[in-house]
Amino acid sequence: MKSVYKVDLVLVVVSLVVLIGLVGYARPLVIAPLDDYESFGEVLFSIEKADYLLVDDNVDFTTPDRYEFRDGLKVDLVPGKYYWKAVGVLGSEIRSLMINSVVSLELREIDGGYGVVNGGNVRLNVDVYDGDELIEKKKVGVGEFVNGGDKYVGGQDGRDIRY
Repeated sequence: MKSVYKVDLVLVVVSLVVLIGLVGYARPLVIAPLDDYESFGEVLFSIEKADYLLVDDNVDFTTPDRYEFRDGLKVDLVPGKYYWKAVGVLGSEIRSLMINSVVSLELREIDGGYGVVNGGNVRLNVDVYDGDELIEKKKVGVGEFVNGGDKYVGGQDGRDIRY
């Protein structure tokens, strides 16, 4: 009778070890990005054994964006804090990432001359001057040129840049 219990105990232990191994094998392997990663826009995800990626601005994933996973998936995100997880047979742990804003006015060639363009990744409030006189206040989208004037002051959230 004791030998039957020993055999049963061995079978249970072996079954548990196999089950734990299978669960670990089925969970997505998250390679990148690291938890609490910070970037300025596009994020490269490297994950094995995942079918899709969920990205949301809240940890409960109430309104997630879903991306079908493929090798080298790049996601372009607007500035803010995000939570993400990979989902395959099982789900990965929840990780977070932060997309920082870039405030930038740049001089670029346009139509044989030069112009000032919003080179950052956020919309800017720009004051346009002719000499020392303020002639216009503009909201300039990412990649848009600022026309008129000879001096520009732009910014977002108290960060000013001058051109």
